[in-house]
Amino acid sequence: MDDPHNSPQVPGTDLQRPSAEAASSAPLPRIYCVTDPDARVAAVLERRPRKWWRVGRWDLATGRYDGGAWFRGTLYPQCCDLSPGGRWLSYFALKTDSAWPAGATYNAVSRLPWLKALAAWRESGTWSRGHHFVADTSVWEIGPPTVGDAAVCGTLCGMGLTAPAQFATERRRGWREAAATQEREPDDVWDERREVVMEKVAPTSRHVVLSVRGKFEAFRTSPDLWSPHPAPYALTRSGRVKTLAGVQWADWTCEGHLATATGRALRILDTQRGRVVSESRLTDEEPRPGPAPAWANEW
Repeated sequence: MDDPHNSPQVPGTDLQRPSAEAASSAPLPRIYCVTDPDARVAAVLERRPRKWWRVGRWDLATGRYDGGAWFRGTLYPQCCDLSPGGRWLSYFALKTDSAWPAGATYNAVSRLPWLKALAAWRESGTWSRGHHFVADTSVWEIGPPTVGDAAVCGTLCGMGLTAPAQFATERRRGWREAAATQEREPDDVWDERREVVMEKVAPTSRHVVLSVRGKFEAFRTSPDLWSPHPAPYALTRSGRVKTLAGVQWADWTCEGHLATATGRALRILDTQRGRVVSESRLTDEEPRPGPAPAWANEW
């Protein structure tokens, strides 16, 4: 069984295109990505059946995808973050059979795309909105870790507590609420009631806007409890709106291209020229937990 502080390993990083039969019969994974501040790297958090998760690293400049840890439990994608440069992943997890000092519910920092906890902070429940990285090394709002030593991390970047807000990850990456979005009510402490439309202007043209609509979270973490409804994404160009059918996550890359994730593929699109820059297909392989590589066991 996989252990939260001894993360599993999946050897091999090449992605094979699945057959048409496999693509039609296998259930679609739920995918959410978290980019680093410069949108050069993305952590791919892939929710599989039977409470399995796969973590991957997606290079948004080259299109390369590398699969990493398998994890059985619950990850909370909107409570995760990626450090400047994309080296470290801050993740929030629930693993009921955890037998370690950080307990069943914890925040941890690991080396992407692995979940080997280099430092972990015990949480009393799942109401936490997680931690996020801050470029200013003088900012450290999370206290000492329950497990591990965060001293090295603290010399390279700061860590902050994430405040309750819908689309918290997107807000740190330059997304803004659309003008028509209703204001948050003063007593809505956790920002759960209203539906929000978030927008982000393309780096290459102010006339092209990416938008997403949702309530509470863009990514539902418990498809076993209710039907999953990924927040719909749309692209507006000079006032004309096009819905991005089947897209579960999207954002602009460092080069101004559009990165999209469906249940089957990770794509980078040149929207100006209307072409696919790169595509990585996601496989239907069974979970293969194993230890993280040696380099992921140290800062």
